[in-house]
Amino acid sequence: MRIVPYDPMRPEHRAAFRDLNLAWIERWFVVEPRDRLELEDPERHILAAGGRILIAEENTPLGVEVLGTCALLAGHAGARELAKMAVKASHTGRGIGSALGEAALELARAEGASRVELMSNTKLEPAIALYRRLGFVEVPLPPNDYARANIAMVLELNRHPRNGVRADRL
Repeated sequence: MRIVPYDPMRPEHRAAFRDLNLAWIERWFVVEPRDRLELEDPERHILAAGGRILIAEENTPLGVEVLGTCALLAGHAGARELAKMAVKASHTGRGIGSALGEAALELARAEGASRVELMSNTKLEPAIALYRRLGFVEVPLPPNDYARANIAMVLELNRHPRNGVRADRL
């Protein structure tokens, strides 16, 4: 498995980013307006706004298979937001989410971000546990665009150096 930057010229990246995230959201929640914007046109609503998207993929006998995705949205005051992390249901438990999270944090550090924020829901216990393992801590939930968000977490990057995927490879 490898983590690569989203490539707008690869239709499988766009389709996987949309489809994996929609499947995850629809399994647990309701797709909200912000989801639709970001998933239907990530080039405009994420990349053009200064964000990045990472793709976990691997070679198979039938070609390249996308296993997971995550986005690192441009935030305010040097912050980034970890969002749209989804792993193919048939591939959970393989460390793909951890690899995507580590790669996103390393990329945020390489780009000079001071912190990474995220919003989630406490019923997603494995996701919350992953974020805690990555070093995130709970903070008060700010006003936001998501009805499903009931927890906010932050990782101050200058306080939590980590080894991991080298951002210069992304």
